[in-house]
Amino acid sequence: MPFTIAIDGPAAAGKGTISKAVAAHYGFAHLDTGLLYRAVGARMLDGVEPIEAAQTLTSKDLEAPDLRSHEVAQAASKVAAIPEVREALVDFQRAFAQRQGGAVLDGRDIGTVICPEAEAKLYVTASAEVRAGRRYKELQGKGSELSFDAVLAEVKERDARDSERASAPMKPAADAVLIDTSELSIEDAVAAAIHAVDAKRAAG
Repeated sequence: MPFTIAIDGPAAAGKGTISKAVAAHYGFAHLDTGLLYRAVGARMLDGVEPIEAAQTLTSKDLEAPDLRSHEVAQAASKVAAIPEVREALVDFQRAFAQRQGGAVLDGRDIGTVICPEAEAKLYVTASAEVRAGRRYKELQGKGSELSFDAVLAEVKERDARDSERASAPMKPAADAVLIDTSELSIEDAVAAAIHAVDAKRAAG
């Protein structure tokens, strides 16, 4: 029987790290749905119209080299606000969620829109300041000269864009377990996620 774990939350909250660890723990397949939007955003930066980019997306597009770049992240947030783009990517995500052997999907609207019937739902978050600090450190490591204040402003701007968009806004599902990673180590955050999923599995 398929078992779907939906993990949502804002940028730099740690949901990607937690999702990979949870998938590995249970031996489930993992899909970072943000990668789909990054791939569409990257194609848009290359001059492809966003809706066309989403409708013609292939698995090869998910292997493009610069999908984790700052510019692509910003483009991804912009294309994700386009209803037709989201619609084009829904079927891909739902098919992945139903695969035999279990699946973990992380994104912004998995528990609310893509997989509202998911057996387990988590919402991973952290304060804007903590998330900006993580992103700032990451960007510094890549040689970026953006200031902390500029990164914080971008985090808040992206939060607003993701949570206020008309189509599939980012928000916790009513039955999602909230995990705030602001003061948690990676190990503790992963343990909290596994504990929450185990509780759902035991409840059947």
